[in-house]
Amino acid sequence: MTIEPRAVCQQCRRPLRVCYCSQIKPLETKTRVVLLQHPRERDVPIGTAHMASLCLPNSELHVGVDWSDSPALLRALSDPYRPAALLYPGDDATDVLQEPPKGPITLVVVDGTWWQTRKVVRLNPILAALPRYAFTPASPSEYRIRKEPTDECVSTIEALAHVLGALESDPDRFRALLDPFRAMVDAQVDFATNVRNRRGGKRRAPKPVKLRLPDVLVNEPDKLVCVVAEAKAWPYRFVDRRKAEPDELVHWVAHRPSTGETFESVVRPQGVLTPNLERQIGLSADRLNGGEAIGQLRERWGAFVRDDDVIASWGFYAPTLFAAQVGPLPTARLDIRQLAIDWRGGRVGTVEELAAHLGVSGPPLTQGRGGARLAALVAIARALESAARAERDCPTSTPRSIGEGLGTPLDGRSSDP
Repeated sequence: MTIEPRAVCQQCRRPLRVCYCSQIKPLETKTRVVLLQHPRERDVPIGTAHMASLCLPNSELHVGVDWSDSPALLRALSDPYRPAALLYPGDDATDVLQEPPKGPITLVVVDGTWWQTRKVVRLNPILAALPRYAFTPASPSEYRIRKEPTDECVSTIEALAHVLGALESDPDRFRALLDPFRAMVDAQVDFATNVRNRRGGKRRAPKPVKLRLPDVLVNEPDKLVCVVAEAKAWPYRFVDRRKAEPDELVHWVAHRPSTGETFESVVRPQGVLTPNLERQIGLSADRLNGGEAIGQLRERWGAFVRDDDVIASWGFYAPTLFAAQVGPLPTARLDIRQLAIDWRGGRVGTVEELAAHLGVSGPPLTQGRGGARLAALVAIARALESAARAERDCPTSTPRSIGEGLGTPLDGRSSDP
């Protein structure tokens, strides 16, 4: 039997029966909108960045992660009549609803999940250096078909409806941005509650898949060393300081789960402390200024770590920072965050959030925030080790069934009709 492919709208890229193009009303803006979409978000059928670009003629949509050599972005950020600003939360962000900028701007919006957008902003100094704006929505997101981390989080097109309304002093006009969004959400909900039910039956059980967790978690746990780094980093608003003083390691903590050994180093920073550093990392100025020199850390660390150890971290910021300032680490690395994303089947939040969600949080292993994060990282590594052993002993299990009893995934996406 030949199955005919579904007819798809060439504009919104949705199946014709859930096409939302009839609800699109082009809205002219003084604001230039530049949408930077993470590649993993491009093919998500219920994403809203493409929808926003269809509604806003004075916008452009780019897909990628590294924008350091992008002529298109450089051109967009160089408009002298529309200075660029980044819509992204942060300690130094201005509330755009309360204090909108004077005159038209180029609004840069990063589209993706929270961990994707954090990565894009972190990896691109050209974005991190921009003036930053944020806002708190008056009501929760209407994105009923995709779970948001908190009530303050909204979809890209909802964010633009709020922000453009404030930038151009016309909130009512920009509510039209939500018409195609609501049409898409309603169509998805209708499909989930009516069409699928009329077809009858339950959802097909997922095929067993392997976790593909590294052998070190099961066969060589004595080689695993979990590490966390804290840095003295100037906030984004201090553009000149950030260029002159890159992130500086001030707290390095590690733990070997197989033996219970813990390593800690408070490193004496160069120059003045950054604003709020003591509060953020939980170490006093006296403790930081009384820390050891890089050479002392290097010598003590050399006695703790072995060449065949596997360095496990939450992302690669910690080992990258250490290697740049102290020296080489063992070459074998493990990104616990990416393993957790694969294991849980979606968004996992911060290392502390995931440990709390799994119910495996423990007391800090050292002082400060680094000690709490290290305890969470070790607990998650142990949970992954248990999952890997279960997969080895019961190879027909699926990641979701292995994780059963440790909470549900932090990500919630409905199926696409």
